[in-house]
Amino acid sequence: MKYATLLAVGLATATLAPAMASAQNVVLQMGTTDRGPALVTGAGFSLYIFDKDGLAVSNCNGACAEKWPPLEASRRARPSGDFGIIIRADGSRQWAYKGQPLYTWINDSAPGQTTGDGVKGVWHLAR
Repeated sequence: MKYATLLAVGLATATLAPAMASAQNVVLQMGTTDRGPALVTGAGFSLYIFDKDGLAVSNCNGACAEKWPPLEASRRARPSGDFGIIIRADGSRQWAYKGQPLYTWINDSAPGQTTGDGVKGVWHLAR
């Protein structure tokens, strides 16, 4: 998989970086998926947004969050640029891109897969 941009969202800043960030950072990349460019995790797994979410509000909880794991933000993580942190209903912290909460999908078993894109017409690749 080729990556056009690597974003390391860490303790204080989001930076363009030529290599993987340290374990204390969440790594978000613009990656090439089987459906074209999209945001992916540092491991290359596709990230998704949910149409039923509000701006900076996650409406995917319980069984939904088991299938669509929220992209967790550590307590030390800080928002930067287009990358923010929302507080979920259970008090946990989740990364958001331009106010849209970010999720992975349990049925993507390899980097670059996009099996969650279009599920029930409400799940879409984060771009």
